[in-house]
Amino acid sequence: MTGPQATWLPDGRRLHLNHGPIDLIVEAFGEAHEMRTAYAQAVERFRTVLPELVSELAELRRRAGPEPRGFAGPVARRMEAAVAPLSALFITPMAAVAGAVADEILAAMLAGRSLQKAYVNNGGDIALHLAPGETISAAVGGTGHGLADRLAVRAGDGVGGIATSGWRGRSFSLGIADAVTVLAATATQADAAATLIANAVDLPGHPGITRVPARDLAPDSDLGERPVTRAVGPLSSAEVGQALNAGILLAEEFRREGLIVAAALFLAGQSRIRGEPAFEPAEAGAFPPLCTAIDGRPSIGASA
Repeated sequence: MTGPQATWLPDGRRLHLNHGPIDLIVEAFGEAHEMRTAYAQAVERFRTVLPELVSELAELRRRAGPEPRGFAGPVARRMEAAVAPLSALFITPMAAVAGAVADEILAAMLAGRSLQKAYVNNGGDIALHLAPGETISAAVGGTGHGLADRLAVRAGDGVGGIATSGWRGRSFSLGIADAVTVLAATATQADAAATLIANAVDLPGHPGITRVPARDLAPDSDLGERPVTRAVGPLSSAEVGQALNAGILLAEEFRREGLIVAAALFLAGQSRIRGEPAFEPAEAGAFPPLCTAIDGRPSIGASA
């Protein structure tokens, strides 16, 4: 494995950080010297993130409980803190790894800095910083049918993270959602909640859904023998509604408990949306499925 890499994208404004499975797009807005220092701080912090996670990987793959464990690494502690309140359902800290890495790098950027806004996009799980009065726009192509949806996040919305999960993503899902996008106070919280809501969008026992044990696809998967979705056949409108309603019930529970701000669920051309900021239809085909764009610039495909 090569070491951590830091390169500028062709636009000269966005920084690309890569190390093994971690792939980040980072952008800051503000005075030139503040941005330069923020980027340098991001690169320095990124240098040790993956080794820290690998050192505790075995325990991070174990099911979470209501009491957080004593992880040594700050990213691992973020992951555990996000999943502990959700542990009545099966979840491991790995469900929040992408969001936690994004939050950690954003925190490093902001340390001692004064930025108008900034984001760290970890494969579609995004940590956001907005100074008072600032707004950032995001677009998520989440339905699997070329439809993109956009939202504008304002500084006063209480949103510091966006995450998308679904069976079409790069990670495994127990459900059949084409995509579930969640807004929360942090990217770590959004990541964990999106995973569980996407799992809940389901039609257990449906003959048109193909599932295989996660371990058959990835021997070291934290999901073990649990069946993950590999294909979804044709569904009736009523079946789509039934599956989405199951997911929206869990999303509403998470909103009542203050764990998320908003959620948008997509399946087979139908959607369910709860909370503010509101998602608005964008131009069809604007972005490919499970791709996130920030301020109009497409980024890397979303994780699940």
